[in-house]
Amino acid sequence: MSEREWAVILGVSSGSGAAIARSLAGDPGLDVFGVHRGHYQAHADRLREDLLAMDRKSEICVADAGTAEAAAQLCPELERVAGKRSVKVFVHSIANASLGRLVSGKGEWLGPKQIDKTLTSMATSFVYWTQELVRRDLLAPNARIIGLTNTLDDSLVDGCAAVGAAKAALEVYVRQLAIELGPAGHRVNLLKFSAVITPALRRVFGDAGAEITAKVHGDLNPAGRACTAEEVGDFVSVLAGPKTAWMNGATIDFTGGTTLHWADVVVRYQRALSKPLV
Repeated sequence: MSEREWAVILGVSSGSGAAIARSLAGDPGLDVFGVHRGHYQAHADRLREDLLAMDRKSEICVADAGTAEAAAQLCPELERVAGKRSVKVFVHSIANASLGRLVSGKGEWLGPKQIDKTLTSMATSFVYWTQELVRRDLLAPNARIIGLTNTLDDSLVDGCAAVGAAKAALEVYVRQLAIELGPAGHRVNLLKFSAVITPALRRVFGDAGAEITAKVHGDLNPAGRACTAEEVGDFVSVLAGPKTAWMNGATIDFTGGTTLHWADVVVRYQRALSKPLV
């Protein structure tokens, strides 16, 4: 067993993944093995510097982690760097989706490659990585395995059908792995939060779209603002600690009340527009 314990974070360079890395490095004080696709190299470099300043080891790899082949190729490197039974926390924070409609609207519909890529990257790769971690005996005693999700598994946003399907599949995988790994002392949970304004979100929707997203989520949330990446990171640190050892197979609502408040917001918008409810 390794003397030092590590966090493995897929999607680590920026946004929630980077915030989780910083939080886990601070408390409970884990070294970080991270993977990202290279879109935000400056952010990744800054993260590496921050981890070094916290006296934490880090290994940040550039690769597409969202496939079975990537898990099989990168886990030997993880074993070389960290050693057997060293991974205390594994976080799946991959955002690599295709957006589009299934059968209606103008333009191309989502095809097999786009749908398969989305489901594999955002859901099934969670299983592939967990399998490799178990197969190679890389999980530390009482490890925490954490997936990240959003509200699209049980709500609809135009063009996000494949993302919603992936998040629904991820929830099933979490429950099944929780049952299978529970007897070994490991805990598998899913953290659900609403939109966080990240570089990735700005890349997809642009600055104007990101500001609209922040405004809408500010209206939706009782707190009057969107969740922050740092808040997500802090709560993942809580899940990594000993006081959550009984939590297993859970989908944790970390939306701050957003999912409870949307109907009231719709009513207020309709009243402001002087439109009757139907």
